[in-house]
Amino acid sequence: MIQVLYFAWVRSGIGLDQETIETEATSLGALVEELRARSDKHSQTLADLSKLRLAVNQTFVDLDASIAPGDEVAIFPPMTGG
Repeated sequence: MIQVLYFAWVRSGIGLDQETIETEATSLGALVEELRARSDKHSQTLADLSKLRLAVNQTFVDLDASIAPGDEVAIFPPMTGG
């Protein structure tokens, strides 16, 4: 199982702040594809990954990063300073 955390407008778009996913995906990209298939909200919110940052176990990663049971995946928009 993978714990997926959503932040900012990603959380608003999907309507959840987190969910636990049972998956056999071994890469972040495969997990994202599974998430997109979960609902229209997931599909629309995760449609353009260029507008999102991804982290596994609190480390920024690319879509080709490996994932394993027990990992925590965070999906959020890029942060800007002010």
